[in-house]
Amino acid sequence: MSPDELVYLGFIAASIPIGFLFRYLSPPVKQGAALLLGLTITIVTCRIHTLHSLITVLGTWAIIKLNWRSAPAITLGWTFLYLFFFRLSAWLGLPQPTPFSNAIQLILTLKMVSLANEVKSFYLEKKKEVSSFSKSPVVGVIPHEPSIYDIISYSYCYLGIMTGPFFRFQTYIDWLQQPSPLSLPGKDPCLLRLRMVPVYGALFLSVNYVFPLAYVRTDEFLEHNFLFRFLYMIAVFFVFRMRFYSAWCGAEAGCISAGLGCYPEGAQAKPGGGPTVQYSPDPDTPVQYDFRTIQNIDCYNTDFCVKVRHGMRYWNMTVQWWLHHYIYPNAPFRAYALRAGWTMLISAYWHGLHAGYYLSFLTIPLCIAAETAMEGAVRSRLGPQGQSIFDWVHWFLKMRAYDYMCMGFVLLKASDTVSYWSSIYFSMHIVAVGCIVLGRLLKAGGGRRERKGASEGEKTGAAEEEKKTEEQEVLREKSE
Repeated sequence: MSPDELVYLGFIAASIPIGFLFRYLSPPVKQGAALLLGLTITIVTCRIHTLHSLITVLGTWAIIKLNWRSAPAITLGWTFLYLFFFRLSAWLGLPQPTPFSNAIQLILTLKMVSLANEVKSFYLEKKKEVSSFSKSPVVGVIPHEPSIYDIISYSYCYLGIMTGPFFRFQTYIDWLQQPSPLSLPGKDPCLLRLRMVPVYGALFLSVNYVFPLAYVRTDEFLEHNFLFRFLYMIAVFFVFRMRFYSAWCGAEAGCISAGLGCYPEGAQAKPGGGPTVQYSPDPDTPVQYDFRTIQNIDCYNTDFCVKVRHGMRYWNMTVQWWLHHYIYPNAPFRAYALRAGWTMLISAYWHGLHAGYYLSFLTIPLCIAAETAMEGAVRSRLGPQGQSIFDWVHWFLKMRAYDYMCMGFVLLKASDTVSYWSSIYFSMHIVAVGCIVLGRLLKAGGGRRERKGASEGEKTGAAEEEKKTEEQEVLREKSE
């Protein structure tokens, strides 16, 4: 493990017992202590680069105060432009930011954009109350306009400050104002979340030792046969997953120990977003709680879901919620694949300026288009057994697609990524394009046969079927 990884590990490990201590604090003390701890972590790990995060926070506060109505769009532009300056600061003669300051800046960007949206929602609901002369509780709307102290406290709260998960300002306020935090579940869900972390950690260390990423960049690697080169990306993505499974499960455990994101199951909380319905528990029925709000990874479904589009849903779940609510709806396209492409482009920019991010993220829409084409042309025409076989093949190709895209994400440079992809003959790109072409050919052939033998009322055009599929996907995502 690198020195930076050891620091992350120490921070995650320390946050778990500290979290249990925070349950004993009153709301004002809890707010101040979480801010002091978070600021200490930031200053120790980032030093002078703490100024980057502070400027981002103060800039967002000024935007909200000056123009709350346009704050979401302006804050998005402000934070993303500052990310660009932050990443080019070394080129401008400024000190090179530390990896820790980069991690803090990423989470802070999500928080500031979300905060601006929450403040706008608060004022809009307030105006409705004035015009209707009535007040009705609205799920997810903050109770008051945050002060500058509230904003700084939320920004530098030690929970998830470097590792995530992302959580909204409303979630933070709910955490501070928990009426009886000691009565909320903590030990059992915390241990449940940690039970596989030693396994993930051991697998990460052992497989990474046998299949180091640096070997891919050597001339010796290219001397191996195609099968070796192809299978190597499977090992690399496995290491990648185990690393993040360990880190995110540990970070979630730190939130669980402190009680952050603990809501009744009846509130139907979503990762990142929090409760989605008003919930009033029955006084005669024991309340069951969950920590879905701060769940950042679903390890099982990440590995075993069938579709590429579903794989994204279970990975970095709180950030996916942020993208789905603040980026995807504002995409300048209507088609699902194009909107997904726009969202992936923004996600790539958020991650960094390395070309490998863009090469990887912008391959996702191609894969989505491929699986959509094959589902409409092949799977829909199969029986139950045939669909089961199709799904297993689909799952296998989904995993290979993520293996393939992961190489760009970890190699970072365009030259290294293209060099590796060319060493396996751009196989997954070819498979994706082949599936799209085959799907359209099969649909076109099926359409001609239908025109010959079917009545006008039984015909369904290929374009109409694809449109229905996209509309159903959009409706399903909106419902989430």
